[in-house]
Amino acid sequence: MNTRKPTLEKISPEFGSSILVRKHKIDAYKGEVKPYWHFHPEIELVYVNKGQGKRHIGNHLSYFNNSQLLLIGSNLPHNGFTDRLTINGSETLVQFRPEFLGNHFFDIPEMEAINKLFELSKKGILFGVPTKLKLGKKIEKLNEKTGFKRILILLEVLHGLAKSEDYTILNADGFAFETEPQDSAKIDIIFKHVNQNFKEHISLDEIADKVSMTVPAFCRYFKKVTGKTFTKLVNEYRVVHATKLLSESQMSIADVSFECGFNNFSHFNKLFKEFTGKSASKYRGELKLMVQ
Repeated sequence: MNTRKPTLEKISPEFGSSILVRKHKIDAYKGEVKPYWHFHPEIELVYVNKGQGKRHIGNHLSYFNNSQLLLIGSNLPHNGFTDRLTINGSETLVQFRPEFLGNHFFDIPEMEAINKLFELSKKGILFGVPTKLKLGKKIEKLNEKTGFKRILILLEVLHGLAKSEDYTILNADGFAFETEPQDSAKIDIIFKHVNQNFKEHISLDEIADKVSMTVPAFCRYFKKVTGKTFTKLVNEYRVVHATKLLSESQMSIADVSFECGFNNFSHFNKLFKEFTGKSASKYRGELKLMVQ
């Protein structure tokens, strides 16, 4: 049973490169650690060519068989995706910061569509078959290219995704941890603390002290950077973790509630419904139907 909370993942492209590209084949998964629950400021493009598995992105959970093309925006918690690749199968993973070409490159008029794509990707985007067929081979080519050519191909891929009309938003009512690049050091400290302590009560005094701020200054800062109060973010974090436990464990709903840091079951139920649009028991019931 995997009940891990989302880990803040540090992504380091190889020397001389600003984007990370990895391609796994079937053998790459033998004996490898199972995919884990994580988030990172980098945008992630995932293309699975012949494989099957589960998508767990924010509070969305569904299954795929054969192939998939996903774009996951900054700081949106998600699991790794391939449970099993077929003999000819592979997964190509591309990760890059939204500002990898400079802070204002995507603000120019010619990049408006890609900028909108990045914004939409914070909810998780699943692309349809026509887009997969059109861009799959190009995405796999990123693994063979380096330097300038790799950047050009990535821009072509992003342009193709931005023009695509066959897509589904996966985490429409969910959340990403919104941050600005210049805030990332402070936000890293805050998220790490939430990540390690969300099962307990986290007081404003305690969290403000972590970033050497007074409570009023911290509250103003946090609301400005994330667009929500600290309490709301912690509760969202707990509910997203609850969706994971409901899908991957046999724990009772009451136990899930306590495991996620809620000491009041009715409060958990109220927030869960507010956040996912359904009760925890209905959420789990729908998952069972989906698996069958």
